[in-house]
Amino acid sequence: MTDFAVAGGGLAGLVAARHLADGGHDVVLFEREETVGGRVRTSREDGLTLDRGFQVLFTAYPAVQRELDLDALDLRSFAPGATIARPGHRSVLSDPFRNPRDGLETLFNRDVRTGDKLRTFRLQRELARTNPDEILDPNRPATTIREFLADRGFSKAYVERFVAPFYGGITLDRSLSTDSRVFEYTFKMASEGSTVVPAAGMGAIGEQLSRRAEAAGARIETGREVTAVGDGTVELSGETVDADAVVVATDPHTARELTGVESIPTGAKGCVTQYYTLDSYAELDTGTKLLLNAADDRPNQIAPLSAVAPEYAPEGTQLLSATFLGDQAESDEQLAAETREALSAWYPERDLGGLELRHTDRIEFAQFPQPPGFLSSLPDPDAPDGPVVLAGDYTRWCSIQGALESGRRAAELARGERQ
Repeated sequence: MTDFAVAGGGLAGLVAARHLADGGHDVVLFEREETVGGRVRTSREDGLTLDRGFQVLFTAYPAVQRELDLDALDLRSFAPGATIARPGHRSVLSDPFRNPRDGLETLFNRDVRTGDKLRTFRLQRELARTNPDEILDPNRPATTIREFLADRGFSKAYVERFVAPFYGGITLDRSLSTDSRVFEYTFKMASEGSTVVPAAGMGAIGEQLSRRAEAAGARIETGREVTAVGDGTVELSGETVDADAVVVATDPHTARELTGVESIPTGAKGCVTQYYTLDSYAELDTGTKLLLNAADDRPNQIAPLSAVAPEYAPEGTQLLSATFLGDQAESDEQLAAETREALSAWYPERDLGGLELRHTDRIEFAQFPQPPGFLSSLPDPDAPDGPVVLAGDYTRWCSIQGALESGRRAAELARGERQ
């Protein structure tokens, strides 16, 4: 018998386990994989640090500030803004107040009109005065990101050249049909904090949360899959564990199967992220800024990972990632050829023949769809019958913020179920 059982060792489950254990309770967490972290994982091959798909952390997220020791993660920062690229042309768009070195290039950027730059500045100031919780209020009117920007007077050129590839990378939706509240929230967070990766890779986030949960007294058992959840019980390959309350923090498909809650979203947005090495003599001039494909989505964006975090690659080697949105029928080699072709078109003055494909992640489920109004359709954490609560970003919104916040909320509810 245990006080609380947690099914799933992703970010939400780890946070829930720590908060429950902090209260002096007996807590056990079961994770079917051999490592924790859920969708936020890192592998290492030949001295390269390879995150599972291109992922970043926004330091301004309230739950990040509350749940993580950011200093201990040894963070490495992307520069604000991006390099906008299309065949034969590159330009820089940045926040001159946060990155003065790019101020002149941003000022004279002809890809973005002066009016759009002023509208961007006004939106930053407006959102700076807005409470983050108010932005994601399910009762607020919602539209698509594209309609939101059009209503505010942003030009089609600005939307297609900058917002579509930038938010295509965040929402996996270059059409910008995602709920506008997601845009407002992430725009505020990106403007007020840093966009970072840990020096040891994004998987360090789950590792830190695991250590903190264990330090609080939680037991974490990996390689242990929960196959059923009952009224205060969990089933694991023939073994039954009794608990006063259960937190289901698995992926959405599994959570729906375990709890029967039909409102758990199981639709999927996927992507393909490839990793390449390039000799350092062919260094790109984007610095630590993302390269956004303003022409098409082949690929959507390229990230100079080792420029941001030198620990991601051996000395003398550049590590880049390129992300293609959605499922891709093309082979790994065909996708790499498209990346090579795009880079060669953006940098006709450089010899990029040494670009070498090193790893491909084909991620079927990276996010669940978030169309306008989706917040009202998400399940409440206490939707399951009995002493069972849900923890996962699918109870909040699809993000690290949503996962961390849901874990804390699930712990609060689970304690109430036990009483």
